[in-house]
Amino acid sequence: MVQSHGFLLLFSPDSLSSPFRPRKAGGGKPLDHEVPIHVVTEPSQLPAEFLNPSAAKQLIIGFDCEGVDLCRHGTLCVMQLAFPDAIYLVDAIKGGESLIRACKPALESSHITKVIHDCKRDSEALYFQFGIKLHNVVDTQIAYSQIEEQEGRTRLPDDYISFVGLLADPRYCGISYLEKEEVRVLLRQDPMFWTYRPLSEMMIHAAADDVRFLLCIYYKMMEKLNQRSLWYLAVRGVLYCRCFCINENDYADWPHIPPIPDNLIIEDNAPEEEILSVLDVPPGKMGRVIGRRGASILSVKESCKAEIFIGGAKGPTDKVFIVGPVKQVRKAEAMLRGKMLDIF
Repeated sequence: MVQSHGFLLLFSPDSLSSPFRPRKAGGGKPLDHEVPIHVVTEPSQLPAEFLNPSAAKQLIIGFDCEGVDLCRHGTLCVMQLAFPDAIYLVDAIKGGESLIRACKPALESSHITKVIHDCKRDSEALYFQFGIKLHNVVDTQIAYSQIEEQEGRTRLPDDYISFVGLLADPRYCGISYLEKEEVRVLLRQDPMFWTYRPLSEMMIHAAADDVRFLLCIYYKMMEKLNQRSLWYLAVRGVLYCRCFCINENDYADWPHIPPIPDNLIIEDNAPEEEILSVLDVPPGKMGRVIGRRGASILSVKESCKAEIFIGGAKGPTDKVFIVGPVKQVRKAEAMLRGKMLDIF
């Protein structure tokens, strides 16, 4: 049973019958607990410490966005905020632009850590649609890769952990989230799924479950990451937030990239500066860059210790984004430019 009190909905594990509840891997009892889920349509319904960030009140929250083909053009419909004692579903459809802009100080604040899984497209949507420069993120997809590398495991190019895969990993949650695929099927059948109002029980559960466990995962990851990995995590978070947010001033108005800490510089194998490079691809050349079945760009990824992204269907369709150590990024640039050359 779902009880509604204005904008507050309480979900009890004993009374809730919805199938949208992650379970222990192996089909055990659902792992959630009674948690208030606030559907927000007015800024006043959000915590004051979120709306007015302060160094005296540092916050760590889970964060995600849902929408229609979410990117610079796709519609942002719901923004999820997971606090230790509540989940807030910020309804961008009913609350409108003024509600999302009221969240701008918090989303740009260094006093509020936003824990998210794969920040790139969410950041792009916030930047182009609302002028928000998402800052101070801990991206669990990046953190997972750093921990794997730190512990000596090799990740193949393009082998990025999905959120479902992360939840299933017993080191972090060990829960099954097969219902996520059910939501994806619904989205394929009706891409406008997130625009419908009022939010259905299914929609509320799906949105809440995407952030419900992020804080738990965050604390477990922080216990594993060493100082070097923490620096990489901070730098990659900044660069990934910028990734698809191309502007005219080379990101001059974005938050600075964290410098290499002094304690890492004195090491024999001090890390190299990390950068984001945006490579323009001439008309008609993207096919050469990608190659048949992705073989061309995969060969570059295998040769360089850098992350390489293309806009794909969501765009931008004429650019390649490269993130990594300076020398590896320059190497990738040279190889990609070589793929664009006309050979007679």
